[in-house]
Amino acid sequence: MAPRFYRKLAVLAKIETVYGTDPTPTGAANAIQMTNATVNPLEGEQVSRDLMLPYLGMQGVILTGTYVKIDGEVEIAGAGAAGDAPAYGPLLRACGLAETITVGTDVQYDPVSSGFEAVTLYFNHDGVNHIALGSRGNVSFSLVPKQIPHYKFSFSGLLGTIADVALPTVDLSAFVTPVPVSKLNTTFTLHGWTAVAESLALDAGIQVEPRFLIGDENIQLVDRNPSGTAVVEARSLATINWFNIAKARTRGVLAAQHGIAAGNIVKFDAPAVEIGRPAEGQTQKIINYSLPLMLCTDAGDDEFKITVK
Repeated sequence: MAPRFYRKLAVLAKIETVYGTDPTPTGAANAIQMTNATVNPLEGEQVSRDLMLPYLGMQGVILTGTYVKIDGEVEIAGAGAAGDAPAYGPLLRACGLAETITVGTDVQYDPVSSGFEAVTLYFNHDGVNHIALGSRGNVSFSLVPKQIPHYKFSFSGLLGTIADVALPTVDLSAFVTPVPVSKLNTTFTLHGWTAVAESLALDAGIQVEPRFLIGDENIQLVDRNPSGTAVVEARSLATINWFNIAKARTRGVLAAQHGIAAGNIVKFDAPAVEIGRPAEGQTQKIINYSLPLMLCTDAGDDEFKITVK
Protein backbone atom coordinates (compact mmCIF):
# COMPACT_ATOMS: atom_id res chain seq x y z
CA MET A 1 0.00 0.00 0.00
CA ALA A 2 1.50 3.33 -1.06
CA PRO A 3 2.09 6.10 1.47
CA ARG A 4 0.25 9.42 1.25
CA PHE A 5 2.28 12.58 0.82
CA TYR A 6 1.86 15.71 2.95
CA ARG A 7 2.48 18.20 0.12
CA LYS A 8 -0.26 16.74 -2.10
CA LEU A 9 -3.35 18.76 -1.19
CA ALA A 10 -6.42 20.19 -2.88
CA VAL A 11 -8.71 22.63 -1.04
CA LEU A 12 -12.04 23.59 -2.57
CA ALA A 13 -14.49 26.20 -1.26
CA LYS A 14 -17.95 27.21 -2.48
CA ILE A 15 -20.57 29.50 -0.95
CA GLU A 16 -23.66 27.60 0.19
CA THR A 17 -27.09 28.55 -1.08
CA VAL A 18 -28.78 26.65 1.75
CA TYR A 19 -26.89 26.54 5.03
CA GLY A 20 -25.23 23.19 5.63
CA THR A 21 -26.15 21.83 2.19
CA ASP A 22 -23.18 20.79 0.05
CA PRO A 23 -23.10 22.89 -3.17
CA THR A 24 -20.53 20.43 -4.61
CA PRO A 25 -17.44 22.55 -5.28
CA THR A 26 -15.20 21.47 -8.16
CA GLY A 27 -11.50 21.67 -8.81
CA ALA A 28 -12.15 23.58 -12.03
CA ALA A 29 -14.23 26.37 -10.46
CA ASN A 30 -13.62 26.44 -6.71
CA ALA A 31 -10.00 25.55 -5.95
CA ILE A 32 -8.15 27.52 -3.28
CA GLN A 33 -4.37 27.96 -3.36
CA MET A 34 -3.15 27.56 0.21
CA THR A 35 0.00 27.22 2.29
CA ASN A 36 0.40 25.88 5.85
CA ALA A 37 -2.99 24.19 5.56
CA THR A 38 -4.13 21.79 8.28
CA VAL A 39 -7.27 19.84 9.12
CA ASN A 40 -8.48 18.64 12.50
CA PRO A 41 -11.08 16.12 11.32
CA LEU A 42 -12.79 15.34 14.64
CA GLU A 43 -12.81 18.39 16.89
CA GLY A 44 -15.29 18.40 19.76
CA GLU A 45 -15.83 17.01 23.22
CA GLN A 46 -15.90 13.64 24.89
CA VAL A 47 -17.84 12.36 27.83
CA SER A 48 -17.22 9.42 30.09
CA ARG A 49 -20.03 7.15 31.25
CA ASP A 50 -18.43 6.87 34.72
CA LEU A 51 -20.06 3.55 35.42
CA MET A 52 -19.85 2.20 38.96
CA LEU A 53 -18.50 -1.33 38.50
CA PRO A 54 -17.03 -4.02 40.76
CA TYR A 55 -13.61 -3.46 39.19
CA LEU A 56 -11.35 -0.58 38.17
CA GLY A 57 -10.21 0.42 34.73
CA MET A 58 -10.74 2.65 31.69
CA GLN A 59 -14.29 2.50 30.36
CA GLY A 60 -13.75 4.52 27.20
CA VAL A 61 -15.55 7.69 26.16
CA ILE A 62 -18.30 8.85 23.80
CA LEU A 63 -17.42 11.58 21.27
CA THR A 64 -19.94 14.46 21.25
CA GLY A 65 -20.37 17.72 19.35
CA THR A 66 -17.95 16.63 16.63
CA TYR A 67 -17.03 19.18 13.96
CA VAL A 68 -14.15 19.98 11.58
CA LYS A 69 -11.47 22.66 11.86
CA ILE A 70 -9.56 23.76 8.78
CA ASP A 71 -6.80 26.36 8.93
CA GLY A 72 -4.63 27.72 6.17
CA GLU A 73 -2.97 30.74 4.60
CA VAL A 74 -3.65 32.43 1.26
CA GLU A 75 -1.29 34.88 -0.39
CA ILE A 76 -2.44 38.50 -0.35
CA ALA A 77 -2.71 39.56 -3.98
CA GLY A 78 -5.18 41.07 -6.42
CA ALA A 79 -7.60 39.38 -8.78
CA GLY A 80 -5.86 40.08 -12.09
CA ALA A 81 -8.07 42.99 -13.16
CA ALA A 82 -9.73 45.86 -11.31
CA GLY A 83 -13.32 44.95 -10.51
CA ASP A 84 -12.76 41.19 -10.60
CA ALA A 85 -13.48 39.26 -7.39
CA PRO A 86 -10.39 37.44 -6.09
CA ALA A 87 -10.42 33.65 -6.11
CA TYR A 88 -10.19 33.70 -2.32
CA GLY A 89 -13.33 35.86 -2.07
CA PRO A 90 -15.58 33.02 -0.79
CA LEU A 91 -13.28 32.61 2.21
CA LEU A 92 -13.59 36.30 3.14
CA ARG A 93 -17.38 36.10 2.71
CA ALA A 94 -17.51 33.16 5.12
CA CYS A 95 -15.70 35.32 7.69
CA GLY A 96 -18.63 37.69 8.10
CA LEU A 97 -17.65 40.07 5.28
CA ALA A 98 -20.01 41.27 2.55
CA GLU A 99 -18.66 41.39 -1.00
CA THR A 100 -19.47 44.46 -3.13
CA ILE A 101 -18.33 44.39 -6.75
CA THR A 102 -17.99 47.61 -8.73
CA VAL A 103 -17.34 46.49 -12.29
CA GLY A 104 -14.08 47.81 -13.68
CA THR A 105 -13.15 49.51 -10.41
CA ASP A 106 -12.75 47.31 -7.34
CA VAL A 107 -14.22 44.69 -5.02
CA GLN A 108 -14.80 45.62 -1.38
CA TYR A 109 -15.22 43.43 1.68
CA ASP A 110 -16.97 44.99 4.68
CA PRO A 111 -18.05 43.48 8.00
CA VAL A 112 -21.75 42.81 8.53
CA SER A 113 -23.81 42.02 11.62
CA SER A 114 -26.45 39.78 10.00
CA GLY A 115 -27.03 37.65 6.93
CA PHE A 116 -23.80 35.74 7.43
CA GLU A 117 -22.74 33.44 4.59
CA ALA A 118 -21.08 30.04 4.88
CA VAL A 119 -18.96 27.79 2.67
CA THR A 120 -18.58 24.11 2.10
CA LEU A 121 -14.91 23.17 2.24
CA TYR A 122 -13.31 20.10 0.71
CA PHE A 123 -9.89 19.24 2.12
CA ASN A 124 -8.44 16.43 0.02
CA HIS A 125 -5.10 15.36 1.46
CA ASP A 126 -3.59 12.99 -1.07
CA GLY A 127 -6.70 10.95 -1.65
CA VAL A 128 -8.59 11.25 1.63
CA ASN A 129 -11.32 13.89 1.35
CA HIS A 130 -12.69 15.73 4.39
CA ILE A 131 -15.92 17.69 3.87
CA ALA A 132 -16.79 20.59 6.20
CA LEU A 133 -20.34 21.95 5.80
CA GLY A 134 -21.71 25.29 6.96
CA SER A 135 -18.18 26.56 7.57
CA ARG A 136 -17.54 29.98 9.06
CA GLY A 137 -14.36 31.43 10.46
CA ASN A 138 -11.94 34.23 11.17
CA VAL A 139 -9.31 35.98 9.07
CA SER A 140 -6.15 37.82 10.05
CA PHE A 141 -3.15 39.03 8.09
CA SER A 142 0.29 40.52 8.49
CA LEU A 143 2.60 42.69 6.40
CA VAL A 144 6.27 42.06 7.13
CA PRO A 145 9.08 43.52 4.97
CA LYS A 146 10.91 41.07 2.70
CA GLN A 147 8.10 38.53 3.11
CA ILE A 148 5.13 37.42 1.01
CA PRO A 149 2.02 38.61 2.90
CA HIS A 150 -0.71 36.11 3.73
CA TYR A 151 -4.27 36.01 4.97
CA LYS A 152 -4.60 33.47 7.77
CA PHE A 153 -7.95 31.70 7.84
CA SER A 154 -9.37 29.52 10.60
CA PHE A 155 -12.66 27.75 9.83
CA SER A 156 -15.03 25.56 11.79
CA GLY A 157 -17.53 23.42 9.90
CA LEU A 158 -20.09 20.69 10.46
CA LEU A 159 -18.73 17.20 9.91
CA GLY A 160 -19.50 15.86 6.46
CA THR A 161 -18.09 12.68 5.02
CA ILE A 162 -14.51 11.44 5.25
CA ALA A 163 -13.77 9.14 2.34
CA ASP A 164 -11.18 7.90 -0.10
CA VAL A 165 -11.55 10.23 -3.11
CA ALA A 166 -8.99 10.80 -5.83
CA LEU A 167 -7.33 14.21 -5.81
CA PRO A 168 -9.26 16.52 -8.15
CA THR A 169 -7.69 18.36 -11.05
CA VAL A 170 -7.56 21.98 -9.92
CA ASP A 171 -7.46 25.23 -11.85
CA LEU A 172 -5.47 27.80 -9.85
CA SER A 173 -5.00 30.27 -12.71
CA ALA A 174 -7.20 32.88 -10.96
CA PHE A 175 -4.63 33.26 -8.19
CA VAL A 176 -2.31 36.17 -8.95
CA THR A 177 1.40 35.99 -8.12
CA PRO A 178 1.98 38.20 -5.05
CA VAL A 179 4.67 40.83 -4.57
CA PRO A 180 6.80 41.03 -1.41
CA VAL A 181 6.26 43.65 1.26
CA SER A 182 8.68 46.53 0.65
CA LYS A 183 9.04 50.29 0.39
CA LEU A 184 8.20 50.05 -3.31
CA ASN A 185 5.15 47.81 -2.98
CA THR A 186 3.66 48.77 0.37
CA THR A 187 2.47 51.98 2.04
CA PHE A 188 1.09 52.48 5.54
CA THR A 189 -0.26 55.52 7.36
CA LEU A 190 -1.54 55.64 10.93
CA HIS A 191 -3.14 58.67 12.63
CA GLY A 192 -1.94 60.84 9.76
CA TRP A 193 1.71 59.73 9.98
CA THR A 194 3.30 57.99 7.01
CA ALA A 195 4.73 55.16 9.04
CA VAL A 196 8.17 53.65 8.83
CA ALA A 197 7.10 50.23 10.02
CA GLU A 198 8.63 46.87 10.78
CA SER A 199 5.28 45.11 10.61
CA LEU A 200 1.53 45.50 10.58
CA ALA A 201 -0.81 42.76 11.75
CA LEU A 202 -4.61 42.95 11.79
CA ASP A 203 -7.14 40.41 13.05
CA ALA A 204 -10.84 40.60 12.19
CA GLY A 205 -11.58 39.05 15.58
CA ILE A 206 -14.50 36.96 14.33
CA GLN A 207 -15.85 34.62 17.01
CA VAL A 208 -17.57 31.48 15.79
CA GLU A 209 -19.28 28.91 17.98
CA PRO A 210 -20.28 25.35 17.09
CA ARG A 211 -23.91 24.95 18.28
CA PHE A 212 -25.23 21.44 18.82
CA LEU A 213 -28.84 21.58 19.96
CA ILE A 214 -31.93 19.41 19.87
CA GLY A 215 -33.41 20.17 16.47
CA ASP A 216 -30.48 22.10 15.03
CA GLU A 217 -26.72 22.00 14.53
CA ASN A 218 -24.76 24.87 13.05
CA ILE A 219 -21.66 27.03 13.22
CA GLN A 220 -22.73 30.48 14.43
CA LEU A 221 -20.86 33.74 13.99
CA VAL A 222 -21.57 35.46 17.31
CA ASP A 223 -19.20 38.42 17.73
CA ARG A 224 -16.50 40.56 16.16
CA ASN A 225 -13.63 42.38 17.87
CA PRO A 226 -11.06 43.64 15.35
CA SER A 227 -7.60 44.43 16.66
CA GLY A 228 -4.00 44.48 15.57
CA THR A 229 -0.42 45.49 16.25
CA ALA A 230 1.89 47.89 14.42
CA VAL A 231 5.61 47.92 15.09
CA VAL A 232 6.97 51.30 13.99
CA GLU A 233 10.29 53.05 14.19
CA ALA A 234 10.41 55.52 17.06
CA ARG A 235 10.46 59.19 16.12
CA SER A 236 10.59 62.40 18.15
CA LEU A 237 7.46 63.33 20.06
CA ALA A 238 7.21 66.41 17.86
CA THR A 239 6.80 64.09 14.88
CA ILE A 240 4.22 61.76 16.44
CA ASN A 241 3.41 61.41 20.15
CA TRP A 242 1.96 57.92 20.57
CA PHE A 243 1.80 58.33 24.35
CA ASN A 244 -0.50 61.35 24.19
CA ILE A 245 -2.61 59.67 21.52
CA ALA A 246 -2.98 56.59 23.72
CA LYS A 247 -3.77 58.56 26.89
CA ALA A 248 -6.33 60.76 25.17
CA ARG A 249 -8.01 57.72 23.53
CA THR A 250 -7.83 59.60 20.25
CA ARG A 251 -9.20 57.75 17.25
CA GLY A 252 -7.47 58.06 13.90
CA VAL A 253 -7.34 56.56 10.44
CA LEU A 254 -5.32 53.51 9.40
CA ALA A 255 -4.63 53.01 5.70
CA ALA A 256 -2.38 50.37 4.18
CA GLN A 257 -1.94 49.43 0.55
CA HIS A 258 -0.02 46.48 -0.84
CA GLY A 259 0.74 46.37 -4.53
CA ILE A 260 1.10 49.10 -7.14
CA ALA A 261 -0.08 47.53 -10.40
CA ALA A 262 -3.77 47.55 -11.32
CA GLY A 263 -5.20 44.10 -10.82
CA ASN A 264 -2.74 43.34 -8.03
CA ILE A 265 -3.58 45.90 -5.35
CA VAL A 266 -5.09 45.16 -1.95
CA LYS A 267 -6.01 47.95 0.48
CA PHE A 268 -6.81 47.78 4.18
CA ASP A 269 -8.63 50.73 5.74
CA ALA A 270 -9.92 51.44 9.25
CA PRO A 271 -11.51 54.82 10.07
CA ALA A 272 -11.43 54.85 13.88
CA VAL A 273 -8.34 53.22 15.37
CA GLU A 274 -7.42 53.64 19.02
CA ILE A 275 -3.84 53.05 20.19
CA GLY A 276 -3.23 50.87 23.24
CA ARG A 277 -0.27 51.10 25.61
CA PRO A 278 2.90 51.58 23.50
CA ALA A 279 5.81 49.29 24.35
CA GLU A 280 9.37 50.34 23.56
CA GLY A 281 11.76 47.87 21.97
CA GLN A 282 14.54 47.70 19.41
CA THR A 283 15.51 45.96 16.22
CA GLN A 284 19.08 46.14 14.90
CA LYS A 285 19.71 48.61 17.77
CA ILE A 286 17.09 51.02 16.38
CA ILE A 287 14.35 51.98 18.86
CA ASN A 288 10.82 51.00 17.94
CA TYR A 289 7.34 51.07 19.45
CA SER A 290 4.90 48.20 19.43
CA LEU A 291 1.45 49.76 19.18
CA PRO A 292 -1.67 47.75 20.07
CA LEU A 293 -4.46 48.69 17.68
CA MET A 294 -8.18 48.68 18.43
CA LEU A 295 -10.28 48.94 15.28
CA CYS A 296 -13.41 50.66 16.56
CA THR A 297 -16.74 51.07 14.87
CA ASP A 298 -17.56 54.57 13.66
CA ALA A 299 -21.04 54.44 12.13
CA GLY A 300 -21.61 50.69 12.43
CA ASP A 301 -20.18 47.72 10.49
CA ASP A 302 -17.28 49.88 9.36
CA GLU A 303 -14.36 48.96 11.63
CA PHE A 304 -12.31 47.98 8.59
CA LYS A 305 -12.55 47.46 4.85
CA ILE A 306 -10.58 45.27 2.46
CA THR A 307 -10.46 46.53 -1.13
CA VAL A 308 -9.10 44.50 -4.03
CA LYS A 309 -8.44 46.38 -7.27
